[in-house]
Amino acid sequence: MGASIADFLAMLATERGAARNTVLAYGRDLEQAEELIGISLEDALPAQLAQLGQGWSSLAPATLARKVSALRQFFGFLVDEGLREDDPTHALPRPATRRPLPKILSHAEVEALFATAEEEARGNAPLAVRMLALLEMLYGSGLRATELVSLPLSAIPRDAPFLTVTGKGGHARIVPVSQRADTALKRWLALRKSDSVWLFPSRSGHISRVRLFQLLKALAVRADLAPEKLSPHVLRHAFATHLLEGGADLRALQTLLGHADISTTQIYTHVDAARLVKLVNERHPLARARASD
Repeated sequence: MGASIADFLAMLATERGAARNTVLAYGRDLEQAEELIGISLEDALPAQLAQLGQGWSSLAPATLARKVSALRQFFGFLVDEGLREDDPTHALPRPATRRPLPKILSHAEVEALFATAEEEARGNAPLAVRMLALLEMLYGSGLRATELVSLPLSAIPRDAPFLTVTGKGGHARIVPVSQRADTALKRWLALRKSDSVWLFPSRSGHISRVRLFQLLKALAVRADLAPEKLSPHVLRHAFATHLLEGGADLRALQTLLGHADISTTQIYTHVDAARLVKLVNERHPLARARASD
């Protein structure tokens, strides 16, 4: 394994918190790509990467998508580290994969989470209040994990019921802060004992995405929910799904989630199918005519 690949895999594990199996799979993907093109990936040209399409032609779409993702991230790492000036991944094959449907939490499961978090925060223990504030911001505002843990203290609104978040690609968007979330944040700020610039500080900066995952899964266990069902992303999905069920406009949802493309937001329309069928059955003129027969 080349030094640049080893450095990339180390970055995945330490900075992004990638699981061991993910790191191993990416390592295999990169090494196999090197074998197919016959030279070090670090020196590969677009024409050589284009050859991978033929070598990978028999792969399942999901496997091909993972290999392409590994290569895109690897070359992005090389550019970020100054090891290459160009990114040749435009020459990679484009897998046609279906976007998987998001995991969904029911209203009852969300209520169980909040009931547990609120009960634990009743005594005003700092860590319990912090957990409640994190939960309110994930489900009440639809923040991504990285967006939430990296919120600076200065982002908290004084009068306006919203905050400005810098999301993917450095794009800023306005995120609503509900009355419940505002109350939880104020409780946390009153107990927060730190001169850190971060809203949710840790010893070395702010709490990490990995720590947020751990906190949520532990909360799920205490709420008698399966921990594998819960993650920051699942709560973001619940935020979007339940808003859409409540009648939210798809364009408004796109803005709230910070999606650059409306097609990304449209994944949530599947969850509203049952409600739409019920609406047609109950409100369509022919349905009313049959009922009156």
